[in-house]
Amino acid sequence: MKLSRKDILGIKELSVEEITLILDTADSFLEVSTREIKKVPTLRGKSVINLFYEASTRTRTSFEIAAKRLSADTINISASTSSVVKGETLIDTAKNIEAMNPDLIVIRHSAAGAPHMLASLLRQSIINAGDGAHEHPTQALLDMMTIRSRKGRIAGLKAAIIGDIAHSRVARSNIHGLTKMGAHVVVSGPATMLPREIETLGVTACTRIDEAIKDADIIMMLRIQTEREKQNVFPSLREYAQYFSLNRKNIALAREDCIVMHPGPMNRGVEISPEIADGPHSVILDQVTNGVAVRMALLYLLTGGNS
Repeated sequence: MKLSRKDILGIKELSVEEITLILDTADSFLEVSTREIKKVPTLRGKSVINLFYEASTRTRTSFEIAAKRLSADTINISASTSSVVKGETLIDTAKNIEAMNPDLIVIRHSAAGAPHMLASLLRQSIINAGDGAHEHPTQALLDMMTIRSRKGRIAGLKAAIIGDIAHSRVARSNIHGLTKMGAHVVVSGPATMLPREIETLGVTACTRIDEAIKDADIIMMLRIQTEREKQNVFPSLREYAQYFSLNRKNIALAREDCIVMHPGPMNRGVEISPEIADGPHSVILDQVTNGVAVRMALLYLLTGGNS
């Protein structure tokens, strides 16, 4: 099977077969990162543009490493050091990049739908590296890869996603992906952080972390998206941590072999205690490792694997 689409814009439109293909391909690339010389000639002669309008550490770095390990040429563009600061629009920036004939553009933008707009205008393949509070498909794919690696499956598992559900693109992409792959998803957070119609996405919602993580196989903690909130949605960080932080006491409610995930960046002592972040249940650094493999797989499938 080949990936029969030009772009990766969201998990919502991917089929189970496409998700499985991406994860299987990522598994095959994982070994490259363990070699003494971490490079294969698969995409030699291809060029990848990383166009980031928002701050990023893990996503941007792993896309750059992924491209370089496949021998593609990589160009990084940040909004703060581009003509955006001179008033250039996203469309004009993208059209100018298109005129330079790259093979693929990775974009992160604060506006939901920005990657979709570029995909409709440009001939290059577009990968959504996060658009506003909409989706973050590559994060969900690396999360599913990590779960599958640790648990051997996704179907039939209980996944609890805790925190700022309303503003989290990670939560939305994982809800689409995990439910498609057969997991039971429970979301929890303050009532002000739970969208009213969240259960229409096929999840269970509750406002108590204890209820959400009881018998959970997977616990995914989210940070508070202060950059997207228009008003205060909880009294204080101390009160949030008191009721929604994952700690040594409440993790005992989950399954003994549960795994703890976090997309980063973590706010230690707010949504997760240090002893849990660094403890035996944590697979947070595995997520980072798998992120490189997933992004290698997507670059390959979109620019090389179909040729």
